[in-house]
Amino acid sequence: MRVVSYNIQFGTGKDGKVDLRRIAADIGDADIIAMQEVERFFSSSGNTDQVAELAALFPEHFHVYGAGVDVDAATLDDRGRRRQFGNMLLSRWPITSSRNHLLPKTNYIDQLALQRSALEGVINTPLGGNRVYSVHLGHVGAPERRAQIAALMSIIRNAPTDGGVISGRRLSNHWTADGVLPSMPAPAIILGDLNLTPDDDEYELLVGECDLKYGRLSTKRLLIDAWISAGSDAVGGHTDLGSSRGARRLDYAFLTPDLVEHLVSVSVDAQAQGSDHQPLEVIFE
Repeated sequence: MRVVSYNIQFGTGKDGKVDLRRIAADIGDADIIAMQEVERFFSSSGNTDQVAELAALFPEHFHVYGAGVDVDAATLDDRGRRRQFGNMLLSRWPITSSRNHLLPKTNYIDQLALQRSALEGVINTPLGGNRVYSVHLGHVGAPERRAQIAALMSIIRNAPTDGGVISGRRLSNHWTADGVLPSMPAPAIILGDLNLTPDDDEYELLVGECDLKYGRLSTKRLLIDAWISAGSDAVGGHTDLGSSRGARRLDYAFLTPDLVEHLVSVSVDAQAQGSDHQPLEVIFE
């Protein structure tokens, strides 16, 4: 199973041109795709519905979209049109349920602050039922990211016991007439641009503290960094190559511990030109 995470910067490549076909070419034939910075009806990216365009570029995939930023973009011809910025999931297998979780936001005085979100999709993969998240955390302040991570970790931990988007045994025909109720499985894959590096304090909120002798002290209530678990270079994995602060690892795949045995490899496509980030690929068996 091939999984790709890609912050597409609304399709704007390193040459400054918006080209979603190039994004699709960078991703290739992936089974599950998590994208961040997917827009709808922004003039600077052509006033197009990028969700519809990307779905058309992956015609064999199912898809869901979750907006963080969602504001009016109505026209006389389309009074329901919204200008949106958020995350997208595509899957070769049906996405049996989806939720878009809005994360805590800080109102900075001068710096750009965006409503961020974590898009959840439940997918029955060859590995069994999995929750897959496409996540984008705040880019400015560590305190905001810490609050967002706390909310995200609570969602990840509690979702299986909270149950599926429809649950309960005493349900009327209205809720059961259209098929089997979707479950909320325990295994989870968290993909996306977290706007932090492994050297930042927020990283340990996801994976646990690191002991000088025994290494990462993760538990079942925390996540596993797939890049490290796959045996990749601990100082590599850079997905932001053009920063004035040097190459950085900002994009991640985190796993719940029950998926680690299926992990084969994690890699970064350093040659991709479709965005200011590089796509991250994870292979499972």
